Amino acid sequence: MIATLRRRLMREEKGFTLIELLVVVIILGILTAIAIPSYLSFTGRASDAANKANVRSIIPSIESYKADNNTYSGMTLANLQSTYDQALNMSQYLLKSATDTTYCVQSPASGTVNVFFKNGPAAAIAACSCP
Repeated sequence: MIATLRRRLMREEKGFTLIELLVVVIILGILTAIAIPSYLSFTGRASDAANKANVRSIIPSIESYKADNNTYSGMTLANLQSTYDQALNMSQYLLKSATDTTYCVQSPASGTVNVFFKNGPAAAIAACSCP
């Protein structure tokens, strides 16, 4: 092996052999096979966290509406945006079944993946869509 390297150096051969290039391609393939699933799991967790945060961020506006009107009935996203939180992005939420004592809000407004909801003032934020 050392003799072969010496001969190559003496003849001043330059470049890589086919085997060396194949080894590099195989190593890059293995690293890619590890990196892609990790990336996909990171994006899924980031989407979950964003939707949970969206649900948490609308709760103060909903509770302010309840304090002002003594009911959740009649509450709409447009009303919440115009009266309580002008930065509220209505396309991120779905407000469903607002009654006198309870409500259901979810984020994102549509879809079935990474959806979180809060069903009433005493409920926890849960994964799934509004019932």
